[in-house]
Amino acid sequence: MEKKLGAVLVKTYLGDITELTVDAIANAANSDLWMGSGVAGAIKSKGGLQIEKEAISMGPIRPGEAVMTTAGDLPSKYVIHCAGMPPGGKATYWKVLASVQAALNIASNHNLSSVAFPAIGAGVGGLSEEQSAKAIVEGVAHYAQKPGSVKEITLVGFNKYACDCFCNAVKECKE
Repeated sequence: MEKKLGAVLVKTYLGDITELTVDAIANAANSDLWMGSGVAGAIKSKGGLQIEKEAISMGPIRPGEAVMTTAGDLPSKYVIHCAGMPPGGKATYWKVLASVQAALNIASNHNLSSVAFPAIGAGVGGLSEEQSAKAIVEGVAHYAQKPGSVKEITLVGFNKYACDCFCNAVKECKE
């Protein structure tokens, strides 16, 4: 599905975020920025260990913050690591929302136009896919009120349920 929020086009996509050709993909990170399983593991596996090494050299950061690295062997140009939780801890709605806003600010500061987000804080983070989707969409909607350079945001569900959660959150979003 697609929906315009102000000047920003928000799209949903069912599939693997590591295969997208966008300016930046977001990583569902912990605040120490080491890349274990889930989205982070897939990014490290497909993009190369240099992504994790570069990320760790910028950390630790606080949950709710984000940093940007190169994307190694991925088709995207950059990876923005969104810290939705501390290592071994749990994500919160507000930390996920804040990390999305931080990521979009970083992307705008680097004049990027397209960013893709996975479910952040779901899985080992402890949030449901629905809570994660709502937090991410709220962060996107806030950004869209006074957008920078990012004009296209793709919300990526690795499975149909996660993608449906993104679709529902976007449909429910007030412009």
